Amino acid sequence: MTRRRLVVALLALAVAAAGKAAAYRAYWWHHVPTVRGSPTIEYARPVEAPRVAAEPGLAWPTYGYDEERTRSSPVRHMRPPFRRLWTFHGRSLLELPPVVGYGRIYLTTFDGRLLALDAATGHAVWRYRSGRCGWASPALADGLVYDAFIGNEDCRSHATDGQVAAFDARTGRVRWLRQIGPTESSPLVVDGVVYVGDWSGRVWALDAATGKTRWSAELAGAIKGSLAMSDDRLFIGTYAGDVVSLDARTGRRLWRSGGHGPFYASPAVAHGRVYIGSLYGGVYAFGAATGHLLWSRPTGAYVYASAAIWRDLVLVGSYDHRFYALDAGTGDIRWRFDADGQISGSASVVDGLVYFSTFNGRTYALDAADGRVVKTWPDGKYSPVVADATHLYLVGLGRLYALTPR
Repeated sequence: MTRRRLVVALLALAVAAAGKAAAYRAYWWHHVPTVRGSPTIEYARPVEAPRVAAEPGLAWPTYGYDEERTRSSPVRHMRPPFRRLWTFHGRSLLELPPVVGYGRIYLTTFDGRLLALDAATGHAVWRYRSGRCGWASPALADGLVYDAFIGNEDCRSHATDGQVAAFDARTGRVRWLRQIGPTESSPLVVDGVVYVGDWSGRVWALDAATGKTRWSAELAGAIKGSLAMSDDRLFIGTYAGDVVSLDARTGRRLWRSGGHGPFYASPAVAHGRVYIGSLYGGVYAFGAATGHLLWSRPTGAYVYASAAIWRDLVLVGSYDHRFYALDAGTGDIRWRFDADGQISGSASVVDGLVYFSTFNGRTYALDAADGRVVKTWPDGKYSPVVADATHLYLVGLGRLYALTPR
């Protein structure tokens, strides 16, 4: 092929790819309607009350901080300026945030390693290689750490299934392993039960001590997100466009609301409502007890990120390069921030600051009340921070930084 013909062929491929991308964007982005909600119907006013970890020694025990996945920590006096104490080099993509407890940070890497780091030094205390990819955050409970792994060629794994595992948090010794369908669902551990979903559309309730099945429920569509829980009710979105609530004790379906576009994001539960972003390009609010659609707010592109809840705000980023603060009662935009890139990872709130990262490799800390920029860092891409009482742990693209206020 001559050079000219090669250039023409490459241009044709580029045009075709651009056409496919435009069609893809058009398919995902235009379906979420604007539905304004009521600040009184099926809405519990936020109450400022101190929250404590369910177990002593746990600072950030699960993906999203708590079982409602609100991603909002009660830690105080944790604001910039910071000084860096140590940096851990993961030698792999760090897509999901770690958890913190028992004086350690438990971190899963994209290439399927689970590491226990000393919180004071950042040194690895123990490691586990799963032989699969690590596309979930671990969870801590009762001296154990739970994690989920997925067989996928993206990390050169020859496995095609999923695995849920329990480890001794101190030594790393494997307590049990369970094979399920391919999973990137971060485990939720409540009252001796591990809840996780998989790509086959099945929700699993496993005994936390043994890994044996307590119950399972089959839903329509793959489950890519992580389950949230409130008042013995589980909540999850599926790729079939459903948001579903299950009885946490039996797996019985309590309600289903369908037709909302595929859900990659995990739900967050607060104020008697379930908040979740859709790949159709927007955020929905449902009644936690009824499943009623209470409001929906479109964005300019799809919402992969899971929302953080702070006071009466729903805080979430979109692929349209914007970060939104939505009124939890009505869905109205309270403030909006134009970032430097697409936002895929979920935000976290620590001491009144909301943290998020962009695909351009920058992490922002904004005042959650008004969207004012407080600090930025030249690293990060997905879910940016977790914290304990004395440290902020910033997740870079392949590094973890331990920061403390000056």
